[in-house]
Amino acid sequence: MAGLTRKDEVLSAYAEKLATLDAPKGRSLTQDALRRLIANKAALVSLILFGLIVAVAFIGPYFVPWGFAQVDWTAFRSPPNFETSHYLGTDQNGRDVLARLLQGTQMSLLVALVATLVSVFIGVIYGAIAGYFGGKVDAVMMRIVDVMYALPYILFVIILMVIFGRNPLLLFAAIGLVEWLTMARIVRGQTLALKEKEFVEAARASGAKPFTIIIRHIVPNLSGPVVIYATLTIPEIIITESFLSFIGMGIQEPMTSLGTLISNGAPVAEVMPWLLVFPAVVLVTMLLCLSYIGDGLRDALDPKDR
Repeated sequence: MAGLTRKDEVLSAYAEKLATLDAPKGRSLTQDALRRLIANKAALVSLILFGLIVAVAFIGPYFVPWGFAQVDWTAFRSPPNFETSHYLGTDQNGRDVLARLLQGTQMSLLVALVATLVSVFIGVIYGAIAGYFGGKVDAVMMRIVDVMYALPYILFVIILMVIFGRNPLLLFAAIGLVEWLTMARIVRGQTLALKEKEFVEAARASGAKPFTIIIRHIVPNLSGPVVIYATLTIPEIIITESFLSFIGMGIQEPMTSLGTLISNGAPVAEVMPWLLVFPAVVLVTMLLCLSYIGDGLRDALDPKDR
């Protein structure tokens, strides 16, 4: 009996000693994804560079001595000149290129952000409903998507702009309204797999309504694919907006965007190359950064795809 007591005392002392040791802490899924994203040097550098572009675009106008629509009557078609505070030169109308470049970058970023949010909202809800209900509901909803895929994308946006006008807010909505199709297909495929999981079955058994299950259980578990595709959608929307502005269907004067700046600079590139080079460099840099960021998020959130 005494030996048994001694054994219990030893085991108790050993357990107390183990409790005082620092146990290794496990990483959450978010921490693990962040670690993999930081380890991706191309994605990390792109994220930092893109963040700098966004910060400069929105903070820079407060430090530029010229407004984006302000005319300097003493400096028409002036090349970059630090003495006159036109650091990137002026355009044909005497407007400061740097101020217009910052304003154009702002507008392109806002178009991309708002249109992406619109496309994500529509695509996620539409795809989740189609995938969850399945059967005839799924068949009808996805045939609608197939029909819309068959329509010329740019032509559809142009028609919306002609019908509703060229207001910037309507441009945001018009692009978003035609960008949700791929998102809907991705979400629908993920929902088909998720609706057979145990937690969804448990929610059904507890009497939860279908739309409650979709909002509370299906959609939150789609964050990975949604974030990845949304990141890859932003550069596509920027290109679309730039193309529409280039052909005169996008942002109109006196407002400006990167596409508008490139459109204005292209015809006079031989005599005033700074009007084309600076907005083109900013646009290409943004697109490359977003592409690498999207790839990095895909690898970080989906380790099996690395």
